[in-house]
Amino acid sequence: MGKSAGTSREVAIPASVFESLHSEVASEAGTLRTVRALHHAGYHAGSEAAASMNHEAGGDAFSLSQGGFWSSLSDFFSKRGWGTLNHDAPHPAIGILRANDWAEARPEVNADEATCSFSTGYLSGLLTQLAGAPVAVLEVSCRSRGEASCAFAFGSETAIHNLYGTLLEGADMASALEAL
Repeated sequence: MGKSAGTSREVAIPASVFESLHSEVASEAGTLRTVRALHHAGYHAGSEAAASMNHEAGGDAFSLSQGGFWSSLSDFFSKRGWGTLNHDAPHPAIGILRANDWAEARPEVNADEATCSFSTGYLSGLLTQLAGAPVAVLEVSCRSRGEASCAFAFGSETAIHNLYGTLLEGADMASALEAL
């Protein structure tokens, strides 16, 4: 079978598949390669999912009002079991998508690093396809690190690169956004 009516075929799997993917790929490839592999796989999956998002939004998600688009995006993820995304625009160049119940996060592991690599790629691929231009995504908080929510900053590649650099220098999110 293939695609039908402009949407990709979808299957439901338990969220625990993320833990299995992380664990198995990390045991074979190491942490950095795991992050890259999951990000790339997520990007391709998200690119494919854009057709389903567009279909559910009536054919053109970006023709919706800004509020309608973000509500549609949250519904898209929520009804598939990923979690509920809330949108915020704290800076003209950066948006934030935040979820207190994100499926890829593993709060019980108390990780040192953010763990939602597949999701980060997925969001980038989906938003890039819908926008028709590159959209970079960076996970800036993660429930797997003990934080209250998973938060994904998105924007142009340059804006996200600059945000990431400032965060790596030790700035908190508010200061990093102010520095942009």
